[in-house]
Amino acid sequence: MHIMGFAKRFQGFQRFQRFLLGSMVVLCLGAGFASSVRANVAASWDKFPGHVRDVASLQNGVKIFVNYCLNCHSAAYMRYTQLQDIGLTADQIRSNLLVTNAKIGDTMKASIDPRQAKAWFGVNPPDLSVIARSRAGAGGTGADYLYTYLRSFYPDHAKPTGWNNHVFPNVAMPHVLWELQSTLPPAQFDKMVTDLVNYLQWMAEPVQTARQRVGIWVLLFLAGLSFLTWRLNTAYWRDVK
Repeated sequence: MHIMGFAKRFQGFQRFQRFLLGSMVVLCLGAGFASSVRANVAASWDKFPGHVRDVASLQNGVKIFVNYCLNCHSAAYMRYTQLQDIGLTADQIRSNLLVTNAKIGDTMKASIDPRQAKAWFGVNPPDLSVIARSRAGAGGTGADYLYTYLRSFYPDHAKPTGWNNHVFPNVAMPHVLWELQSTLPPAQFDKMVTDLVNYLQWMAEPVQTARQRVGIWVLLFLAGLSFLTWRLNTAYWRDVK
């Protein structure tokens, strides 16, 4: 009776092992299927060429963000001190990135008066803390969208701002990078947009590189655990008739 009860417990353990292995297979297949679907539907937006591990790009991107975006858009969930995670020192942040009377421990707040912004644009400019995550859709990732959007403005004298956008028709936002686009070669302008979007992507989830690194170790641990449980199960049932 004792052996039979022990065997039943191991049968339950065996079912759990099969469930665990089956779940891992389903997750891997699902991730592959999602990637293939995303690749097929992302043709409507240009593929973002940057990467959040490019520290030099992130540092240049935050400078562009402060000079061209922070006048109207806040990033209420990002503190200046967190920019040290991309290699900037406290002195560099104070000297080059703090605007108005902001302190290094403050969040990144827009310098524009919200009432003036609404009067000028009809709406208050949105907070950009997580814009790179919120804009993901059928056309690709949020970074793909922003990279395409910022390069899709065209003159439209019928609009109050004088600009319109192919990706976001009738957008209230003016083309804040128009001076750069008119003076820089196209490849260099695209590189600046890449750096800006790279920073926006990093800002939306500053811990994403650590999350991905930990995720790899978790998958390796689960794979090792599955192998050990398989070998344990094999060793036990070898002597059970």
